[in-house]
Amino acid sequence: MSWEDLARLPEEVAAQIELWDGRVVWVRRGPAEHQAFMFNVTAALKRCARQATTDRPEHYWRADLETNVFFGHTGKSDFATPDFLVYRCLKTPYQDVRADDVVLVGEVLSPSNTHTDVEAKKARYSSGGIPWYWEITLAREASAIDTVRAYALETEPGRLPAGVHPLRPANYLLVGEWTADDRGGIEIGFPFPIDISWSELEF
Repeated sequence: MSWEDLARLPEEVAAQIELWDGRVVWVRRGPAEHQAFMFNVTAALKRCARQATTDRPEHYWRADLETNVFFGHTGKSDFATPDFLVYRCLKTPYQDVRADDVVLVGEVLSPSNTHTDVEAKKARYSSGGIPWYWEITLAREASAIDTVRAYALETEPGRLPAGVHPLRPANYLLVGEWTADDRGGIEIGFPFPIDISWSELEF
Protein backbone atom coordinates (compact mmCIF):
# COMPACT_ATOMS: atom_id res chain seq x y z
CA MET A 1 0.00 0.00 0.00
CA SER A 2 1.22 3.53 -0.73
CA TRP A 3 0.68 6.70 1.30
CA GLU A 4 -1.77 7.79 -1.38
CA ASP A 5 -3.76 4.55 -0.92
CA LEU A 6 -3.76 5.10 2.83
CA ALA A 7 -5.08 8.64 2.41
CA ARG A 8 -8.14 7.29 0.61
CA LEU A 9 -9.17 5.10 3.56
CA PRO A 10 -11.59 6.33 6.24
CA GLU A 11 -9.65 8.26 8.88
CA GLU A 12 -10.60 5.86 11.69
CA VAL A 13 -9.09 2.98 9.69
CA ALA A 14 -6.01 4.84 8.44
CA ALA A 15 -5.18 5.94 12.00
CA GLN A 16 -4.62 2.27 12.94
CA ILE A 17 -2.11 1.57 10.16
CA GLU A 18 1.64 2.01 9.81
CA LEU A 19 3.40 1.40 6.50
CA TRP A 20 6.68 -0.49 6.66
CA ASP A 21 8.19 -0.21 3.18
CA GLY A 22 4.62 -0.20 1.85
CA ARG A 23 3.54 -3.19 3.95
CA VAL A 24 0.46 -2.65 6.14
CA VAL A 25 1.08 -3.07 9.88
CA TRP A 26 -1.93 -2.75 12.17
CA VAL A 27 -1.39 -0.75 15.35
CA ARG A 28 -3.43 -1.84 18.34
CA ARG A 29 -4.73 0.83 20.67
CA GLY A 30 -3.94 0.20 24.32
CA PRO A 31 -6.13 0.57 27.42
CA ALA A 32 -6.81 3.89 29.14
CA GLU A 33 -3.63 3.49 31.19
CA HIS A 34 -1.61 3.33 27.99
CA GLN A 35 -2.98 6.67 26.81
CA ALA A 36 -2.58 8.31 30.23
CA PHE A 37 1.04 7.29 30.69
CA MET A 38 1.87 8.18 27.10
CA PHE A 39 0.51 11.67 27.73
CA ASN A 40 2.33 12.01 31.09
CA VAL A 41 5.70 10.94 29.69
CA THR A 42 5.29 13.32 26.75
CA ALA A 43 4.40 16.22 29.06
CA ALA A 44 7.49 15.55 31.19
CA LEU A 45 9.71 15.39 28.11
CA LYS A 46 8.19 18.66 26.84
CA ARG A 47 9.18 20.32 30.11
CA CYS A 48 12.74 19.01 29.88
CA ALA A 49 12.99 19.95 26.19
CA ARG A 50 11.88 23.52 26.92
CA GLN A 51 14.48 23.82 29.67
CA ALA A 52 17.20 22.40 27.43
CA THR A 53 16.27 24.90 24.71
CA THR A 54 16.41 27.75 27.23
CA ASP A 55 19.84 26.63 28.45
CA ARG A 56 21.21 26.09 24.92
CA PRO A 57 19.23 28.22 22.44
CA GLU A 58 21.22 26.87 19.50
CA HIS A 59 19.21 23.67 19.99
CA TYR A 60 15.43 23.73 19.73
CA TRP A 61 13.72 20.49 20.74
CA ARG A 62 10.09 19.47 20.45
CA ALA A 63 8.39 16.58 22.24
CA ASP A 64 5.13 15.18 20.88
CA LEU A 65 3.00 12.06 20.98
CA GLU A 66 1.71 9.73 18.26
CA THR A 67 3.41 11.57 15.38
CA ASN A 68 4.38 9.76 12.17
CA VAL A 69 8.12 9.34 11.64
CA PHE A 70 8.95 8.88 7.95
CA PHE A 71 12.02 6.84 7.01
CA GLY A 72 14.20 7.93 4.11
CA HIS A 73 14.64 11.42 2.71
CA THR A 74 11.65 11.31 0.37
CA GLY A 75 8.33 9.50 0.08
CA LYS A 76 5.79 8.69 2.76
CA SER A 77 5.07 4.98 2.31
CA ASP A 78 7.56 3.91 4.98
CA PHE A 79 6.73 5.20 8.45
CA ALA A 80 6.10 4.26 12.06
CA THR A 81 4.15 6.09 14.75
CA PRO A 82 5.88 6.02 18.15
CA ASP A 83 3.86 6.68 21.28
CA PHE A 84 6.12 9.65 22.04
CA LEU A 85 9.13 11.29 20.43
CA VAL A 86 11.59 14.17 20.61
CA TYR A 87 12.88 15.85 17.47
CA ARG A 88 14.70 18.94 16.29
CA CYS A 89 12.37 21.81 15.57
CA LEU A 90 11.57 21.90 11.85
CA LYS A 91 12.28 24.98 9.75
CA THR A 92 8.70 25.59 8.61
CA PRO A 93 5.26 24.58 9.93
CA TYR A 94 3.47 21.38 8.87
CA GLN A 95 6.57 19.57 7.67
CA ASP A 96 6.79 15.79 7.81
CA VAL A 97 8.99 14.50 10.61
CA ARG A 98 11.83 12.43 9.12
CA ALA A 99 13.89 9.91 11.06
CA ASP A 100 16.94 12.13 10.57
CA ASP A 101 15.22 14.85 12.62
CA VAL A 102 14.32 12.54 15.52
CA VAL A 103 16.58 12.08 18.54
CA LEU A 104 14.34 9.95 20.77
CA VAL A 105 11.35 7.66 20.25
CA GLY A 106 9.46 5.70 22.85
CA GLU A 107 6.74 3.12 23.31
CA VAL A 108 4.41 2.47 26.24
CA LEU A 109 4.14 -1.30 26.55
CA SER A 110 0.87 -2.72 27.84
CA PRO A 111 0.67 -6.32 29.13
CA SER A 112 -0.89 -7.30 25.78
CA ASN A 113 2.19 -6.29 23.74
CA THR A 114 4.09 -9.31 22.46
CA HIS A 115 7.87 -9.64 22.49
CA THR A 116 7.83 -10.08 18.70
CA ASP A 117 5.90 -6.83 18.17
CA VAL A 118 8.22 -4.90 20.49
CA GLU A 119 11.40 -6.17 18.85
CA ALA A 120 10.08 -5.49 15.35
CA LYS A 121 9.25 -1.89 16.22
CA LYS A 122 12.61 -1.41 17.93
CA ALA A 123 14.37 -2.72 14.81
CA ARG A 124 12.49 -0.17 12.66
CA TYR A 125 13.74 2.67 14.82
CA SER A 126 17.33 1.42 14.97
CA SER A 127 17.47 0.90 11.19
CA GLY A 128 16.29 4.50 10.83
CA GLY A 129 19.30 5.69 12.86
CA ILE A 130 17.28 7.21 15.74
CA PRO A 131 19.83 7.65 18.56
CA TRP A 132 17.63 6.99 21.61
CA TYR A 133 14.77 4.58 22.29
CA TRP A 134 12.69 4.37 25.49
CA GLU A 135 10.37 1.63 26.69
CA ILE A 136 7.77 2.29 29.37
CA THR A 137 6.54 -1.04 30.74
CA LEU A 138 3.22 -0.95 32.61
CA ALA A 139 2.54 -3.00 35.73
CA ARG A 140 0.30 -6.04 35.32
CA GLU A 141 -1.63 -5.71 38.57
CA ALA A 142 -1.91 -1.94 38.99
CA SER A 143 -2.45 1.24 36.99
CA ALA A 144 1.19 2.22 37.27
CA ILE A 145 4.50 2.20 35.46
CA ASP A 146 6.64 -0.80 36.31
CA THR A 147 9.88 0.10 34.53
CA VAL A 148 11.36 2.81 32.32
CA ARG A 149 14.26 1.70 30.13
CA ALA A 150 16.50 3.92 27.97
CA TYR A 151 18.44 2.46 25.05
CA ALA A 152 21.26 4.07 23.06
CA LEU A 153 21.94 3.25 19.42
CA GLU A 154 25.08 1.24 18.71
CA THR A 155 26.12 1.52 15.07
CA GLU A 156 29.26 -0.61 15.20
CA PRO A 157 28.93 -4.23 16.36
CA GLY A 158 31.17 -5.58 19.08
CA ARG A 159 33.80 -8.22 18.46
CA LEU A 160 32.26 -11.34 16.98
CA PRO A 161 33.75 -14.74 16.10
CA ALA A 162 35.07 -15.10 12.56
CA GLY A 163 32.25 -15.67 10.09
CA VAL A 164 29.56 -14.35 12.46
CA HIS A 165 27.73 -11.21 11.34
CA PRO A 166 24.95 -9.20 13.03
CA LEU A 167 21.50 -9.42 11.48
CA ARG A 168 21.15 -5.64 11.61
CA PRO A 169 23.74 -2.91 11.08
CA ALA A 170 22.59 -1.01 14.19
CA ASN A 171 21.09 -2.06 17.49
CA TYR A 172 20.00 -0.55 20.79
CA LEU A 173 21.91 -1.15 24.02
CA LEU A 174 20.27 -0.74 27.42
CA VAL A 175 21.93 2.20 29.18
CA GLY A 176 19.40 3.19 31.84
CA GLU A 177 16.66 1.48 33.86
CA TRP A 178 14.40 2.93 36.54
CA THR A 179 11.56 1.68 38.73
CA ALA A 180 9.44 3.39 41.38
CA ASP A 181 12.00 2.14 43.94
CA ASP A 182 14.39 4.73 42.48
CA ARG A 183 13.17 7.60 44.60
CA GLY A 184 15.21 10.13 42.66
CA GLY A 185 13.08 9.51 39.59
CA ILE A 186 14.40 9.22 36.04
CA GLU A 187 17.68 11.01 35.37
CA ILE A 188 19.74 10.85 32.19
CA GLY A 189 21.88 13.38 30.37
CA PHE A 190 20.97 12.48 26.79
CA PRO A 191 19.84 13.66 24.28
CA PHE A 192 19.63 16.59 26.72
CA PRO A 193 19.31 16.66 30.51
CA ILE A 194 16.16 14.74 31.49
CA ASP A 195 14.93 14.69 35.09
CA ILE A 196 11.44 13.27 35.66
CA SER A 197 9.89 12.60 39.06
CA TRP A 198 7.58 9.63 39.55
CA SER A 199 4.82 11.98 40.68
CA GLU A 200 4.75 13.46 37.13
CA LEU A 201 3.96 10.02 35.73
CA GLU A 202 1.20 8.89 38.10
CA PHE A 203 -2.08 7.63 36.60
